[in-house]
Amino acid sequence: MQAIATTKVTILRGTEEDEFGDERDTDTPIATGIPASLVEQTRRVSGRENPTPRTVRYAVARVPAGTDITDNDRVLDERTGDKYIVDAVSGMANPAIQVDRRVDLRRTT
Repeated sequence: MQAIATTKVTILRGTEEDEFGDERDTDTPIATGIPASLVEQTRRVSGRENPTPRTVRYAVARVPAGTDITDNDRVLDERTGDKYIVDAVSGMANPAIQVDRRVDLRRTT
C-alpha cells in the first residue's frame, strides 16, 4: 500500500428481505483488519436550482490493491466505529506496480 494507513476497516456485504419484503443490509463481514487511509473532507456547493451555498461532507479511502470491495458495500472504521456506504471504487492503471484502490464513501448511521 502506497498511502499511509490511518485506520483499519472491515468490509461488510449482503442483504436479506424483512417480513414486509423490503431489502435490508445484513452487514456480513467479508474482510476485517484491512489497512486504510481514510480522510473526511468538506466542500461548499451550490446549483442552479438552489443558489444558496451549502457544505457537503464526504470521505475518501485508499485500500491495498486487490482488496475485494465493490459499490454498495459498507465499510466499518474499526478505530471510530463509523460506518460508510461505498459509492464508487476506482484505481489507476500502472504497468510497474499495483496501485491502491480509491473508495468514495458516504457516511451512514
